[in-house]
Amino acid sequence: MTDLPRIQAALKQLGLDGWLLLDFRGRNPLAQRILQIPADAHSTRRYGYAIPAEGEPRKLLHRIESGQLDHLPGSKHVYLSWQEYEDGLKQLVSGWKTAAVEYSPQGRNPYISLVDAGTIELLRSFDVEPVSSGDLVQQFESALTAEQRKSHLQAAIHTDEAFTLAWQAIAAAVAEGNTIEETAVQQVILDHFARHGMVTDHPPIVARAAHGGNPHYETGTGDDTAIRIGDLVLIDLWARFDHDEAIYSDLTRMGYVGTEVPEEYAKVFQVVAAARDAAVHLLRDRAEAKQPLAGWEVDRAARDVIREAGYGEYFVHRTGHSIGRETHGNGAHMDDLETHEERKILPGACFSIEPGIYLPEFGIRSEINVCIGQDGQVEVTGGPVQQSIRALLTEK
Repeated sequence: MTDLPRIQAALKQLGLDGWLLLDFRGRNPLAQRILQIPADAHSTRRYGYAIPAEGEPRKLLHRIESGQLDHLPGSKHVYLSWQEYEDGLKQLVSGWKTAAVEYSPQGRNPYISLVDAGTIELLRSFDVEPVSSGDLVQQFESALTAEQRKSHLQAAIHTDEAFTLAWQAIAAAVAEGNTIEETAVQQVILDHFARHGMVTDHPPIVARAAHGGNPHYETGTGDDTAIRIGDLVLIDLWARFDHDEAIYSDLTRMGYVGTEVPEEYAKVFQVVAAARDAAVHLLRDRAEAKQPLAGWEVDRAARDVIREAGYGEYFVHRTGHSIGRETHGNGAHMDDLETHEERKILPGACFSIEPGIYLPEFGIRSEINVCIGQDGQVEVTGGPVQQSIRALLTEK
């Protein structure tokens, strides 16, 4: 388990009596990770682990799976009936007034909202007030270790290289007078990942023309998927190394199949780039001032730029998401659209900044990744930040 003294120090800092970690059949993967229970562990009954701000942890386990938490410190209470379970849960939080739980008030943050409403009701019947464990989760599940940060930076080298290969494949096909399918470019990227021992939870997005106007376009499913001269192409790709602690790199860039990018595309890209840069400036300003910053504020900084340019209705997703062992991790997101992300951006965080404008004729997105050092330093990862749409062809 994550270092117990560190958890208890964090609980004291947050003014909480304890952290109650509950699970049933893997429904709370955050609890599994904090408690270092393998995702494929055979678990069919409810269990609980209570970490007090001071003192020894307490366990609650079913009789037929009573050894499930034997790798963790603390006393054990074993139940059989549902009545014994409820009584045991009450004993876990005995003496507490507040308990951190994977819970989000009014269900506003689905990444944290993993404990069911009935259990929340039960805790309140014990005169214990559930408090969201969101910031605890960030510290002990989403903050990157030195090795994880290294894996992200190494992955970013190869995700950056993937764009070069994709653009070259498009240019080579078109230069010979041919077209190239979106799926063929996608395969170039996937082959590159495979050569470097990298995996992805979903193939990359390669979207030509109007397909780019759909943020989650499925490559190869559009009416016309052949990339040709005059096309604007959006590529969104993400991958990590193939081991449990590896962290994703997730980037989006734009290319134009021609020698000179049309003014219409260039204009919209500059709005998106300005929104991206406004988010980064805010991050750096707050870091320099050593002031806290919540995810919703970063989203607001980017969204205001796009709104003021007259494209507000075409920015249809949050500005960024946490990055971890999943592409969309469990830390604070840069979001004041889909959720009001009040969690603070903490040292060790990794996340994307990816504003976009999605019009019926085309879509433009620029995605970078940001890592926050233990000293609060803001680092943009993934190679040079794209400053303009790349023209893929050269004058003959």
